[in-house]
Amino acid sequence: MNGLQKVLVVDNGEREPDSALSAELAGMGYASVTAPFEAADDVLALMPSPAAVVLQMPRHPNWTERRRFLELAHRLRASLSPSGIPVLITGGVSGALTMLQNELGTQAVATPEL
Repeated sequence: MNGLQKVLVVDNGEREPDSALSAELAGMGYASVTAPFEAADDVLALMPSPAAVVLQMPRHPNWTERRRFLELAHRLRASLSPSGIPVLITGGVSGALTMLQNELGTQAVATPEL
């Protein structure tokens, strides 16, 4: 994963093979790290400058889960926006890929890690 821009994907920890973003992100030229919601802050602390943070809600979240993701998005946007790091919320793979392509462009630029 050295040299590739990294995207942090945060989910609820229940990963279904058909809803994983990692293969699609790799196809766009990004390395990805998927972390459960509870570990998002710890993993983000280890990623000095991710290309983006994607909060992937389950397809059918209940109100409590939806609220947790929205609150995390608000907090991360407040802390990451000065650095220009987008925080995206999605409930599915196709929506996330479209948002990432719009936000980051269709081609990733490999940069050396600091």
